[in-house]
Amino acid sequence: MKFAAQLAVAAAVSIALSGHALAQQAPRKGAAPAAQAAPAPAAPAAETPAGNTPPPPGWVARCSSTSRGAPLECAIEQTAVLTKTGQLIVLVNIRVPADTRNPVALVQLPLGLNLPAGAKLQVDEGKAADLQIQTCEARGCYANLPIAADMLAALKTGKQMKVSFQNLAKETITIPMPLTDFAAAFDKIK
Repeated sequence: MKFAAQLAVAAAVSIALSGHALAQQAPRKGAAPAAQAAPAPAAPAAETPAGNTPPPPGWVARCSSTSRGAPLECAIEQTAVLTKTGQLIVLVNIRVPADTRNPVALVQLPLGLNLPAGAKLQVDEGKAADLQIQTCEARGCYANLPIAADMLAALKTGKQMKVSFQNLAKETITIPMPLTDFAAAFDKIK
């Protein structure tokens, strides 16, 4: 997939997040910077060095086509990375395929997961959707999830999306991601 080639390279990510703050990863060259993600509950808040302003909050919307005659494929995405190392922890990419027009989420998770446990995606305190991990490679592990109408409505009105998974020690790790401007970003690509 084209967007998979654009993902940040993360050779190996330590799942033990204690002591590390999470922050939003800046998009690749030429794209607007993305927002800081909320810190994990046990992690300290990300700090902004004096004189530097944090990147503006938000989901990043992108559209591309494989050729001039091909249909336009659009997606929004948000990432969470370790502040100190810049290593990718979670990437959530929601696209609207031209053929079905039904949104699909691609979730990239770090290596070192308890694969049989899968992962979960939850909006606020709503019902968690199970993510079956489909494949892993050097950059991480991937899961796809069709976005049902009720999940899309929750994403548009919710405050926070949580992606959770287990590390090899079977400890559950939850990564919160803000949904502040999800609805506006999704409206750009639907």
